[in-house]
Amino acid sequence: MRQLLAQFKRLPAIVSRWIEPNFRLFRTTRLPLVWLLSIIIGLLTAVAAILFRLGIGAVQWTWLGTASEAVASATAHIPWWMVLLAPTAGGLVVGLYLQLIQPKQRAGGVADVIEARAQGGRGLPLWQGISSAWLTVMSLGCGASAGREGPVVHLGATIGTAICQTFRLPNAARRILLACGVASAVSASFNAPIAGVLFAHEVILGHYAMTAFVPIVISSVMGTLLARLWFGTDVAFVIPDYQITSLLEVPAFALLGLTCAAVAVIFQFALIGTDWIARNISMPLWIRPVTGGLAVGAIALLFPEVLGVGYEATDAALKTQLPLTTMLALLVAKTAATSITLASRFGGGIFSPALYLGAMCGGAFGLIAASVFPELASSHGLYAILGMGAVAAAVLGAPFSTTMIVFELTGGYALSIALLIAVSIATGLTQAVHGRSYFHWQLEMRGVMLQEGAHKWLVRIVHVSDFLEPVSPEAPPPPFDPDSGAPSLKATDTLEAALKTFDESGTARLPVLDQADPTRIIGYATHVRALRFFNSELINAQVEEHR
Repeated sequence: MRQLLAQFKRLPAIVSRWIEPNFRLFRTTRLPLVWLLSIIIGLLTAVAAILFRLGIGAVQWTWLGTASEAVASATAHIPWWMVLLAPTAGGLVVGLYLQLIQPKQRAGGVADVIEARAQGGRGLPLWQGISSAWLTVMSLGCGASAGREGPVVHLGATIGTAICQTFRLPNAARRILLACGVASAVSASFNAPIAGVLFAHEVILGHYAMTAFVPIVISSVMGTLLARLWFGTDVAFVIPDYQITSLLEVPAFALLGLTCAAVAVIFQFALIGTDWIARNISMPLWIRPVTGGLAVGAIALLFPEVLGVGYEATDAALKTQLPLTTMLALLVAKTAATSITLASRFGGGIFSPALYLGAMCGGAFGLIAASVFPELASSHGLYAILGMGAVAAAVLGAPFSTTMIVFELTGGYALSIALLIAVSIATGLTQAVHGRSYFHWQLEMRGVMLQEGAHKWLVRIVHVSDFLEPVSPEAPPPPFDPDSGAPSLKATDTLEAALKTFDESGTARLPVLDQADPTRIIGYATHVRALRFFNSELINAQVEEHR
């Protein structure tokens, strides 16, 4: 009894020793502030997403007479030359804006957000985000064939990054708040809070750390609540209650996954190939969107369903309102229109086009399957839902979040088995061909190799200034002769370049020169210190992903 009482008296001390380190870590990582800021970021991003959609509708109204998403139907009430002229005139406005105002002379997207995450939540200036959003509003409002979700993700991440600049936060907290903006953007765009959480983790952060989960969920919920207050609680696509006819259809679901993989692969090749052609054609920058807009307008004369985001045609495929020949034709037309749009430097994303192509592919597959096995095949509307998820997941490289987006967009949770089969096969086969998502292809075109792991991109974002030993002002070093051929470094050199210089020179210690005055030594970098800093950053990255 005495021993029990003694143990009981020690209980508070034991509990304190258990809780105190965890609570200290909670405070030192600034998580209470991160939770608070996640609410603010979620609300601000939702407001931005609402204004973004209203802006697209306002621009669209000027030539189409409606701000709704029924673009194809509205074109029947305007003259043909207006369909041709609107994307062309919009291209002129976009081209002049790119030439004279827009930073980097292109609109931002999801790839820029992933790159900013790798750089510690930095690299997304607020003006660039607002400017890119305006550019995309003009592009989609005039009929450019692209998606609106990627630009909203970029805008949300920009808002998160801008708020981070007000506070001195560690890189891990900055990355979390950047992902909070992304989660709110996705949830506000799709009315899909769970998908917003998964997309932020899967595509942007690349991990599911517990410390990131709470603020990202808070931000996603805030975005959804505000968007529902404005747009209502309806899902994006209201579809009939489809059911799987027989489990004997499982081979058909697998074959659909194979077919969707082919569509996704061709779509990515079309995007990459058209971009390559555009880069190798010499013309003034402002002319590119004009030419692209004219081409998109010409396609829209035959297939007005390619204009804008394309949700009207996607919805029609899900409701079995399109014949087989139309869906097959729209597969080709939308692929061409979207590839031309993005290669011409219009603003826009690929998420909506991927959903569109998936719906057409699945719907066409379902009609063919029904003609071969009429007693077994389910409605081709069901196959359109499955195709929508499979193609989007394969192109974006985001099977988990895309599956959840399709569930939340359509309310079709009963189709989970079929959707998972189609998504997994399409994603796996697309990865086998391309080896990366479209976003990571964009990054690799810029020399950012995130797909190969942290050790590959850390050597490119860490600079000599991060680990150099500055010279003492009391004992200034002798001047350096840059014509001597002696090895040296600059503070702006990357860790990769520094390690290469150490290796080639066989020197363990190198002078670091002033950028403005190459004869002045501002510090020294040692091989051991560079490797120690690199190892420390690798460890920090691993800890962040598992905490």
